[in-house]
Amino acid sequence: MDEFTFDRDLVRALLREQHPDLADLELRDVDGGWDNRQWRLGEELAVRLPRTERAPALLHTEQTWLPLLANRLPLPTPTPVRIGRPSSLFGHTWTIVRWVEGEPADHTPVTRVDEAEVLAEFLRALHHQAPADAPVNATRGIPLAGLREGAEDWFGLIGDHPSADSVRDVWEKAVAAPVWLGAPLWLHGDLHPANVVVRDGMLAGVIDFGELCAGDPATDLSAAWILLPAGAAGRFFDAYGQADEATVTRARGWAVLRALGLIGIGRNGRLGLPGGKPTWEPAGYATLERVLAVS
Repeated sequence: MDEFTFDRDLVRALLREQHPDLADLELRDVDGGWDNRQWRLGEELAVRLPRTERAPALLHTEQTWLPLLANRLPLPTPTPVRIGRPSSLFGHTWTIVRWVEGEPADHTPVTRVDEAEVLAEFLRALHHQAPADAPVNATRGIPLAGLREGAEDWFGLIGDHPSADSVRDVWEKAVAAPVWLGAPLWLHGDLHPANVVVRDGMLAGVIDFGELCAGDPATDLSAAWILLPAGAAGRFFDAYGQADEATVTRARGWAVLRALGLIGIGRNGRLGLPGGKPTWEPAGYATLERVLAVS
């Protein structure tokens, strides 16, 4: 993963160059981030700079679409409030966003079962028909059959796991389920533990909308097993109220796929490899346990 390099002095210089009214606010490093590096700016804002080659395009998606959607969403989001333009200091777009207070769920997970209704309300508010010019995503919101070849590599990660055959069965049923035939809906596209924040065991916000796109809502509905505690999925789908049996089956398949990704990236972190996130591996295994607990 090629990364752009920068430090706090560059962030301060960019603020003075383009947003001088904010340049004297306190600037603090924030741990985490995959495609973007983040600094907290004062008490209410944050600066996000792209760190990977694909990150500027993801930021552009957030800058373009999240301000149009955020007002109808019932949880706080990092809505862009200022846009940073490419300049001689830094040749890529960047953003100043609203700070969302809380701890990432890969560090402090959701523990309350009644957060099922909170997550369902958020996704009901988001999952409206998207316009024709909404972004599409090659790996989100699409039929799972299109991801089958790549998924085989991920399944190798759990080849010696006692539940590997059961996990594969969930995946195969999801691939075989009827595909989404409705209009493409707005999707967050990347609901995993590092992209939500938690306070006191409750959802406090949803962050990182770079994968925002239109497509099959099953992609997002996988969060019932990825984010919520054991036993909450049924309650979530009752509250969501818009998912038929085929959609729930596909959502379980998406949860398996995302769990395998979390395990792989987490394992790399445990081994000290570049780009790894050690906290993601246990989150991935916990997701598989919740998926398999479904009767």
